[in-house]
This record gives sequence, structure tokens and C-alpha cells, in this order.
Amino acid sequence: MIQPLNPALFLFSFLSLLEKKKKEKYTCLHMLFFMLLNHLKLQFIVLYVNYIIILGFSLLQPYSISIRYHIKIKIASNTVMTIKEYDFKDLTTLVQLYRSSFSTQDVICDFPFKDLLQFHRNHGKEGTIVVTWVEEPSKYGVVVYEADSGRIHRFVEKPQVFVSNKINAGMYIFNPSMLSRIQLRPTSIEKEIFPVMAGEGQLYAMELQGFWMDIGQPKDFLTGMCMYLQSVRQHAPERLRTGPGFLGNVLVDPTAQIGENCTIGPNVTIGAGVVVEDGVRIKRCTVLKGSRVRSHSWLESCIVGWSSSVGQWVRMENVTVLGEDVIVNDELYLNGANVLPHKSINESVPELRIVILTEVKGQRIKVGFQTQFKIGQ
Repeated sequence: MIQPLNPALFLFSFLSLLEKKKKEKYTCLHMLFFMLLNHLKLQFIVLYVNYIIILGFSLLQPYSISIRYHIKIKIASNTVMTIKEYDFKDLTTLVQLYRSSFSTQDVICDFPFKDLLQFHRNHGKEGTIVVTWVEEPSKYGVVVYEADSGRIHRFVEKPQVFVSNKINAGMYIFNPSMLSRIQLRPTSIEKEIFPVMAGEGQLYAMELQGFWMDIGQPKDFLTGMCMYLQSVRQHAPERLRTGPGFLGNVLVDPTAQIGENCTIGPNVTIGAGVVVEDGVRIKRCTVLKGSRVRSHSWLESCIVGWSSSVGQWVRMENVTVLGEDVIVNDELYLNGANVLPHKSINESVPELRIVILTEVKGQRIKVGFQTQFKIGQ
């Protein structure tokens, strides 16, 4: 029998990742696992996934984390909590007489799981949704609820007329009895199950304290990273790197190597095994595990994928995203480029575009897709 966690059993849903670009998938996963392992200090993670379980295993190998894969997904759509067919027996066993918690994969916040569980126990109903305040609610699903008790009355999807600034933050906790509401057919939990539960008085809202950000897009990921680093500054400032050459909030893995005369920050995260050579300037960037930034390069508002290499005297900016194992040769300029994994860049990309390489009769041919919009910083 699977023993319940203390304080709760966490099921993290990655279904929407299956329809995202590779670079976005890797970016979101890296941030989520970083938070799980370093911020929440979890000892047990259950992945609610399809093929992406393989990536999860590789990410968790360096840690003493137990992974158990019990849920059988047959078909999944691109909505995070849309389920078409799965094994109820396995899922019911997984939450064995306990409450289950779900979280979307592409949000970042100070995850309030202990407070969420206590709030859920206090009201004693079937489900709890975490809500957060946003300035522009028309892009999200708005939750209408009683301010004093938290009881949810209704949901308004992407309202064109102002209803409220409180939206679904993508974190939930339910009693196992909720599973009996889901039929073995294409079912949207948010559109079909939640409204029924609210109508029966079985669904409550808990307000999130602190920051929240949807990080499903690279530019939003960088904003979320800045928010997270500020939270680290407030709650665990000793984790941030300080000293000559480091400005503002900078998080550096102990195994990373930083050269001489570098300026790092503000708002930079540098992963395990990263090598930053002499004279490099990095600000508002994430540099993932195993990457190398060679001497005298300038990176601003960029995401450097795992095991990538940035050459000497390179300038990258304006939300440039490198996938895994990308090589950027010396003295190039990348402006808002999105480079897919395992590619080599031999010439500058001065305009916003997605860059891929393909093989044609043994020759590598670059194909660029021009974007029609400007990505803000």
C-alpha cells in the first residue's frame, strides 16, 4: 500500500507540456524541478505524465528522490487537467484514503502547500482552489467567491467585462471522492467538474499570498525568475551569491565556475557545472546545467539551454532562447532568436526568429521563421 505523504500527496500535471515547443518544455520543467528540490524540500514526487516521464527521471538522478509511476494515461489533450481515459483503480490507490493536490506545470510562486492543506481541512468540503490577484484578468479564468468564507459561487472564463481580479492560480486540493465525478469520456475538469462542485457548495477558494507568475512563455519565465529570486532574497538571502562582480539577486550552483572580471546580475540563475569565462557580462538570464559562456560575451534577457556553448565576444539579448546542446560560434549577435536543440549557429540573427537546421544531401541548411511581433523584455 502506498503510504500518504505528510502533509500531502502531490500530483504534478504536465499534460499541457506535450503540446509545447521543446525549449519551453525544458524551461518549465527545469524551473519546476528546481523549486521542488531546492525550495520545497520534497522527498517524494509523483509525475502525472505521458512520455515526459523519461525527462523527469534524468532530471532527478542526482537527488535521492523516489519516483513511482502509477497513473496510466492513454490519451491527453493540451488542457492541463483534461483527462480522456485513465485507470481509476491505480489513481484511487495512489491517493489511498487521503487528499490529493494538483498543480499546473507552468506557474511559479511560493507554493503554500501546508497552508492549503490546513485551509482545506478547516472548511471540510470536497475541493479547494488557490486564487491570486492579477492586474489584467481578461486573459485568465476569474473566480467569484465569498471573501469571508472562501466559498466559490461561479467561474467566468476570460471575461470581457470586469468581474474580479482574482483568478485560478492553478493549484488545487481535493478529497478522493472528487474522482467519482469524472466519467470515462473526454472531460474538462475546469469547465465541467468545477462548476458542478461550486453549485453544490463543495468548492472553496484560498487566496495566495506573495508573488505568482504564469511562466509558460520564455519572456514570462524570465519575469517569474526575477520574482522567485526576490522571494529568495526575502526568505533565504544566504543562498544568493554576493561579492565583487555580483549585482542584485544572483543564484549560482556551487559547482559552477565564474571567471575573472565578470559582472553577473541582477536577476541571474546559473546551474550546475556551468563555466563562465573571463570578462563575461550576464544579466536577467538563466544559464542551465553544463553550459559554457566563453570570454567577453554579453547576455541579457536570455535562456541558455542545457550543455550549450556561447562563443567569445557574442552578444545575445531580447529573450533569446537556446535549446539543449546549442553551439553559438564566436563574434555573433542574436536578437530574440529561438534556437531549437542540438543546433550550431554560424551567423548572426539580427531579427526575431526561430532558427532550425536540417540536413539536405549531407549539407546543413539553416531555415529561419520570421516572427510577426516583438517580444517584450
